[in-house]
Amino acid sequence: MDKKMTSGEIAKKAGVSQKAVRLYDEKGLLKPTEYSEGNYRLYDKGALEVLEKIVALKTIGFSLEEIRDNLVAGEAVNVEEALRIQLKNMEQKRYQIDKVCAAIRRTLERKDKELDWDDVAAMVRSISLDQRADEGHWDALKHTAKEQDWYEKIFESLPIGEGEKILDLGCGYSKLWRNNWKRIPENTEIYGYDLRGSWADDFENYLSENKEDLPDGVTIDLEFADLEKDETWEQIDAEKPYSLIIAHYLQYMLQEPERMVKRASEVLSEDGVFSINGPCVSTRYLFLQDVFQELNIKADFLEEKIAAQAAAQEAFETMLKKYFGKVEITKLSNRWHYEEADDLLQKLKEVFPEQEKFFCAKADKLKAYFADRIEMAGELVIDIDSAFWHCSK
Repeated sequence: MDKKMTSGEIAKKAGVSQKAVRLYDEKGLLKPTEYSEGNYRLYDKGALEVLEKIVALKTIGFSLEEIRDNLVAGEAVNVEEALRIQLKNMEQKRYQIDKVCAAIRRTLERKDKELDWDDVAAMVRSISLDQRADEGHWDALKHTAKEQDWYEKIFESLPIGEGEKILDLGCGYSKLWRNNWKRIPENTEIYGYDLRGSWADDFENYLSENKEDLPDGVTIDLEFADLEKDETWEQIDAEKPYSLIIAHYLQYMLQEPERMVKRASEVLSEDGVFSINGPCVSTRYLFLQDVFQELNIKADFLEEKIAAQAAAQEAFETMLKKYFGKVEITKLSNRWHYEEADDLLQKLKEVFPEQEKFFCAKADKLKAYFADRIEMAGELVIDIDSAFWHCSK
């Protein structure tokens, strides 16, 4: 008969504390094999194997509840599937941690005074914006794979000619340049600005590895600086004027976006163009409005959203006209392809998170409608517009 181990002995063999062994017992993960005459817990070799498994699974991130429900109790779940799910969960956690670390670094590097809790609140907002940008980016790649690359469309919409002097504010990952690397006209000078700890870090590496492949005379000067600091604009001012200034997907990251617009107008050449994207009435909202009308679904929140977007677009255009004599809106459309009704319904829940109960209550009706449309055509295609303003003096 195998010699039984006390809780202290089995804990020592597994490299954990006796307190952990007692906890696993309380959680139903590791029951004693038997009890001694003095009512002490005793464990056999099989119990040690279970304990070692618990330790291993905790090490790779499984919670005690997950170990109990899915892995130890009855060996019910396929190990490969469980590991795949755990890998996805851990990658998501790593993504969250990376975003937090980057935001903290940015906050510390931008310190020009004693930090206070307002700075922490701004950091949290920055993390949220970064995450939404990432999620939107990957979602767009998934549903627009059949279409022309989005950044090729933006590139073609801009007045980029040979010998331009371009200022790219908040250049970030720089897909505008990466995805059109060999199409950049010769002798173009590009000055990119962004924060250290942002996507621009990756662009710095890309630039170093691929600068030899740029067309003749093209130069890209990447600067890490805070666009909300006066000294950054003094540096930008030293290279003025710029024939094209780009500020795409930036205004939502700034505390004072209008200040950036004003300063951009001051370093733009007399015949130059300032390109910035901003609010407009979403064609996704208009698509949903048509769906609701056809299904006779009342949704006051949608009408309010459309009205708010129209007001935001008008206010944004009014602000631009304070600094530019000519302001023209350019709408670029991207076709989103959906082959599953569930995917589209989930997207709507993400677009309107505050309306979770509404979409759950209407889920069956909406899914049936989307499924019918998909069955008829093989997919449901929605045109999604984005608004870019091209401004000049």
